[in-house]
Amino acid sequence: MKDRTTRFLNLLALLVTVLVAGGCAREEPVSFRQAVKPVLDQYCVECHQEGGVGYETAGLDLTTYATLMRGARNGPMVIPGDSMGSNLVVLMEGRADPSIRMPHQSREKVSQAQINKIRLWIDQGANDN
Repeated sequence: MKDRTTRFLNLLALLVTVLVAGGCAREEPVSFRQAVKPVLDQYCVECHQEGGVGYETAGLDLTTYATLMRGARNGPMVIPGDSMGSNLVVLMEGRADPSIRMPHQSREKVSQAQINKIRLWIDQGANDN
């Protein structure tokens, strides 16, 4: 009986270990070029490039990884590892002030699925990949 109990406990410990290890598996890396840049190109770059209204107003150029990471006149747009504090996400979600939600006014909004992908990219370190 004792052997059975020991085997059962060992099996249970193994099962718990496998489940915990599986739950800790990392998400696949999100690619800036394949997942983030296309969203910025579709929704943001029209205004946030040299000569655009968003560039003139905020000094924010979203045409390249380097200019995104440089940020705007008033500070960074992306804080690697901190999607909740990154202004790029704050503005896309309208958490700062709905009147300055990006994109502005009647323009098509970025979907929550796309924002979640950008969040994950930021939380993974906002790499130039």
